[in-house]
Amino acid sequence: MSNPISSTLDAGQQKIAGDALQGTVVDLIDLSLIAKQAHWNVIGRNFRSVHLGLDELVAAARDFTDEAAERATAIGVSPDGRAATVSASAGTKGFGEGWTKDEQVTAAIVDNLAAVIDRLRARIADTEAADPVTQDLLISITARLEQLHWMWQAQID
Repeated sequence: MSNPISSTLDAGQQKIAGDALQGTVVDLIDLSLIAKQAHWNVIGRNFRSVHLGLDELVAAARDFTDEAAERATAIGVSPDGRAATVSASAGTKGFGEGWTKDEQVTAAIVDNLAAVIDRLRARIADTEAADPVTQDLLISITARLEQLHWMWQAQID
């Protein structure tokens, strides 16, 4: 099918911004899945606070996923959030199976947030000249994820 959505960006700008947004979409989808898996399987003394914090992270990741996907659509790029695409291209660290102690969950969330933030910062640099609007969105997502990263880190002894 031909592209039914035209872009205000030229082809080069659209490619750079589209690639950045697509990478963000898959990273955030995987982050939300990781956090939900952890949410269901966390055990330990700090269960309740970790469990509730994971809900907050899932909500943020899902909201940001939608914002990034809708920005991609607005510039004429079809976002791809299918499971196979996420599995093949997400830059997260992952999360193990089964019951997981709260301190292990916290460490895994810190590592996954750091990985997503690192990739977002590279995309911020990539989109600076190509599309400042996309860059601004990526900056706002990164700012909130960095705040959450700090809050998760603060739980580590």
